[in-house]
Amino acid sequence: MPVVREFRLPDLGEGLTGAEVVRWLVEVGEVIAVDQPVVEVETAKAVVEVPCPYGGVVTARYGAEGEEIAVGAPLVTVAVASGGAPEGPSGASGAPAALSAEVERPLVGYGVVESKGGRRRRVGVAAAGPAAPVPGAVAVAPAPAAPAAPVAPAAPVVVPVISPLVRRLAREQGVDLTALAGSGPDGLIMRVDVERAVAAKVAGPVAAAAVAAPVPAGQDPVVPLRGLRKAVAEKLSRSHREIPAATCWVDVDATELMALRRQLNATPGPKVSVLALLARICTVALARFPQLNSSVTEDGSGIVRHSAVHLGFAAQGERGLVVPVVRDAQARSTEQLGEELGRLTEAARAGSLTPAELTGGTFTLNNYGVFGVDGSTPILNHPEAAMLGVGRIVAKPWVHGGELAVREVTQLSFTFDHRVCDGGTAGGFLRFVADCVEQPGMLLRQL
Repeated sequence: MPVVREFRLPDLGEGLTGAEVVRWLVEVGEVIAVDQPVVEVETAKAVVEVPCPYGGVVTARYGAEGEEIAVGAPLVTVAVASGGAPEGPSGASGAPAALSAEVERPLVGYGVVESKGGRRRRVGVAAAGPAAPVPGAVAVAPAPAAPAAPVAPAAPVVVPVISPLVRRLAREQGVDLTALAGSGPDGLIMRVDVERAVAAKVAGPVAAAAVAAPVPAGQDPVVPLRGLRKAVAEKLSRSHREIPAATCWVDVDATELMALRRQLNATPGPKVSVLALLARICTVALARFPQLNSSVTEDGSGIVRHSAVHLGFAAQGERGLVVPVVRDAQARSTEQLGEELGRLTEAARAGSLTPAELTGGTFTLNNYGVFGVDGSTPILNHPEAAMLGVGRIVAKPWVHGGELAVREVTQLSFTFDHRVCDGGTAGGFLRFVADCVEQPGMLLRQL
């Protein structure tokens, strides 16, 4: 007889307590394989597909689309065979091959991927044997076990979309993805393609009549905090509440650093970005000032000194500003730092970052100069103890070699947790970084 297994929402990342159901990928009565994605959820970190470790017949689903499910709460129940094929309604053994044996294994990684496979197979839920109703489950009546004529599987329509957010936007706006020509690499459909299609619909002949109803007089619209915005709000509020942060800053002549970059990129090999050079400077500076690669314990009784530099950096993605993490940045060459920064930046733009790529940082590099601003006093990325900010690099009059000259100047700001160090340590870190920006040759002494 089949055994009903309950699959609960696993921990999808550090500090996450729940996830919102974006889209179900399986139906009740459907036969699934081991590690097949069953639901697409949105966490505070990313949109991911969750695979089920059981193979068998889906007997129940929990939660509607848009509903939040807590970590550890049931997701689906699956009827799996317990030593042979289960008996059908007539007593004959005729269950699908997916039920021939119970298979259980650890979950695979939670990357954002497209579901693979052709047509779904469904069997009558009655084939799974009687099971007690579970409160909160979305149950569907058993399908009749009548034989059906074989039907040739339809050829799958391959839609070049990577981002689940793009698929969701298209679904919500009623846009047919198969009718779109993608503007991304190899015809990849991007969010902007869906937005153009939506705009084209609005600009039709009935656009004037399709204006949304105005907000009643005296009432301002309320936008709910959900998903990423809610997580960001909670984290920044906690950081501002718990961390006594201070900020210092300095103007820096970055002319020599930009000249070095041009030299490096004039030779064969991967291109080196300014961000990669700044990341290299940060890892060297943190080796000299390890107090700043740390975090205060939850109860505030101690300071954890991190041996590895997991370098977070601010990147603009489809879901807003995110902070991907370069693992073991101190062990990577400048070229390797550049390659990983580039890979994570592209993943942020595509909305395909995984929870593992968005958690575990020990220090953050924030290049807010890309927004055309010079300075900032950011809130620390809790529980990290420090963040280096970099403003735009712009030509300015500067005294160089005792004479007035036009130089490429930027402003560096450094925000730190005053519990882990005093101003002398923070000032020493910032001054060392500034000196390396002005005289990149200093890095050779440290490597």
